[in-house]
Amino acid sequence: MGRSLIGYVRVAPREKTSERPTLDAQREAIAAAAARAGDALVAFEEDVRSGRSMRRPGLRAAIAACRAGDADGIAVARLDRLTYSVSDLAQLVKAAVDDGYTIISLDPEVDLSRPGGRAVGEVLATAATWQPPAIAKPGRAMARRGGRPSSTPAPVAERIRTLRAEGMTLQAICDTLNAEQVPTPRGGAEWRPTSLRSVLRADAR
Repeated sequence: MGRSLIGYVRVAPREKTSERPTLDAQREAIAAAAARAGDALVAFEEDVRSGRSMRRPGLRAAIAACRAGDADGIAVARLDRLTYSVSDLAQLVKAAVDDGYTIISLDPEVDLSRPGGRAVGEVLATAATWQPPAIAKPGRAMARRGGRPSSTPAPVAERIRTLRAEGMTLQAICDTLNAEQVPTPRGGAEWRPTSLRSVLRADAR
């Protein structure tokens, strides 16, 4: 006995027409595949929205129908019609596995109700539960540690600290170093107040 399926089709306003099938072409492909498999298409849902967002009424309606038992699964002509995001795809597959309906893609060929597709679904459903620890960006990690380590030569750093201790402003120190043509840590010719802060922060720690 064949399955009852909801065909889902999508295009995005900014997609190049040469890079995606039209809504009609997607419907025709899904209908032809369903006929070959002996499945029945009970409805089509569509969206004209980006696949980078999950806030799509057509997709939500298709999922709701499957959860309500009105259909056995969702069929798409291409997997990217569901989403462009691997993490969102994992969540979609997990929801289908948990709620007992299938997702069928013609390209690439995936059917969660078949042995090979079931294996793919189990992997994606497991991936959807992963909660990896956040990886801090280098800049943020250094900010928490007090900023980027100073690369100023020790004698120059000591001079900066001494001038600062004598009450000179950062700009005055910069003017002094620039007048003496002291190279900056990166080999530049002009000191700026921001160039001094890593030295002074290192001293404060």
